[in-house]
Amino acid sequence: MIVRNWMQTNPTVLASDTLLSEAKRILSETNLHALPVVDDGRLRGLITRAGCLRAAHSVLRAQHPDEFAYFSNCVKVRDVMVRNPATIDADDTMERCLQVGQEHGVGQLPVLDNGHVVGMISAIEMFSLAAHFLGAWERRSGVTLAPTRIGPGTIGRIADVVEGTGAEVHAIYPISLGPKGVASGDHARKVIVRFHHADTAEVIRALAAAGYEVIESVQAMH
Repeated sequence: MIVRNWMQTNPTVLASDTLLSEAKRILSETNLHALPVVDDGRLRGLITRAGCLRAAHSVLRAQHPDEFAYFSNCVKVRDVMVRNPATIDADDTMERCLQVGQEHGVGQLPVLDNGHVVGMISAIEMFSLAAHFLGAWERRSGVTLAPTRIGPGTIGRIADVVEGTGAEVHAIYPISLGPKGVASGDHARKVIVRFHHADTAEVIRALAAAGYEVIESVQAMH
């Protein structure tokens, strides 16, 4: 999964000398949480809705006409923007995108291609991707297995057990529990299994008989 295939394309960008009041208006009207700040084709920063609101609230607390006038007519995007924001390359993977977002604690990433802003990735796209993986909009049943060591053939055996009940397996996701840097297969992982079956309890019994402990389950409504 490559970032360029999931990003918001042709993002609205602002120049650093744009009035902050104008940036706040654009963010509100477009219902966006952040906009790239671009001068001469290069990313200079990121203006966020939260940053605009903090600046506006400080003016509101002052309750002074001069403060209102200064905010409306003088404060520029460059005075409030996040400088040197975390970014992602258009040819990076969505997995890398999630890592960068987690490492920096941000949910808005400008997407660059040869140094130029070509898109934005936000928490909305990240949540949407996770929801698609977990079948949030589909009528799937599912179980989560207790931490299991994943080795050659493990996923295939789990699939065989589930399909042996007549279920239609749609996805199996091992979820890493170990520290960063631990090699695949060297630690136990929870395993999420998504499938179609009229009776999830039958699948649970089959998995238990095969030595797999189910710690949670969801029966799809039909």
